[in-house]
Amino acid sequence: MAVLTAKDYRSEVEPTWCPGCGDFGVLNATARALAELQKDPAKVVGVSGIGCSSRLPLFLKGYNAHTLHGRAITFAIGVKVSRPDLDVIVFTGDGDMFSIGSGHNPHVARRNIDLTIIMMDNKVYGLTKNQVSPTSREGQYGSLTPYGTIDHPVNPIQYMLTFGATYVAQTYAGNLKHMTKIIKEAIEHKGLSFVNVISPCPTFNKLDSYKFYKDHLVDINEELGHTDLTDYKKAMDIAMHWADYYHDPNAKAHIGVYYKVEKPTYHDMVEQVKAKVGHEESIQKLIDVCKPKAI
Repeated sequence: MAVLTAKDYRSEVEPTWCPGCGDFGVLNATARALAELQKDPAKVVGVSGIGCSSRLPLFLKGYNAHTLHGRAITFAIGVKVSRPDLDVIVFTGDGDMFSIGSGHNPHVARRNIDLTIIMMDNKVYGLTKNQVSPTSREGQYGSLTPYGTIDHPVNPIQYMLTFGATYVAQTYAGNLKHMTKIIKEAIEHKGLSFVNVISPCPTFNKLDSYKFYKDHLVDINEELGHTDLTDYKKAMDIAMHWADYYHDPNAKAHIGVYYKVEKPTYHDMVEQVKAKVGHEESIQKLIDVCKPKAI
């Protein structure tokens, strides 16, 4: 069998992002990660909602789905539960996942469903032309906040750790090598993987730019010595400083793996129930429970 390269995972559809968009890097890193893993494109499913980031599955080969705003995770859960043999990757953005879609995050994490979620965090709504998002800085200007937003930004890393994700990491769209490594690990991980990608929007977000991040990044694993990835408390402590650089010019944004632990996945637990009660018996119990009761 021929060895697949990153190009073999790209579709014939050309990306339509603005020049310089960080999402180009995410697309390239994903294709490289899939090539390093030699995944069968026919068994990789990319699912997205609505937004600039959510266009990404269009540019990959495979059975991909461009779904509704904030509903990519629910669609992906349906795919994975019905076909646990497939690799399902959710491509989403900070608005798609932490605004309209935020209600699904606790449940996909606490159930440890074996999905990979790649969130492209540009800290702005780009597709609808410059509204502030849940991760925008305090005071950030947008088309609907001409005097600056008064909202506090959410902390995606802290949220997903709290909800129970078993792999939580952050990477940067300007570092292809690091992104590829993190995305590859996330796909390999059995359980709910969440990767927050700092993905600059050069069109609308002039604050979180490539120039800014050039001197504002630190690798928590290589440079800060965070090597015990099972240490939940340490991961949370580091996550607390997710946006310190918004206020402190000397603080840096973190990249690297915060937390990684092996736990039974949702599919594992379903199989345990089947083995315990017997497959046929479990189906009959379900039928009995669902039967209409006589009044």
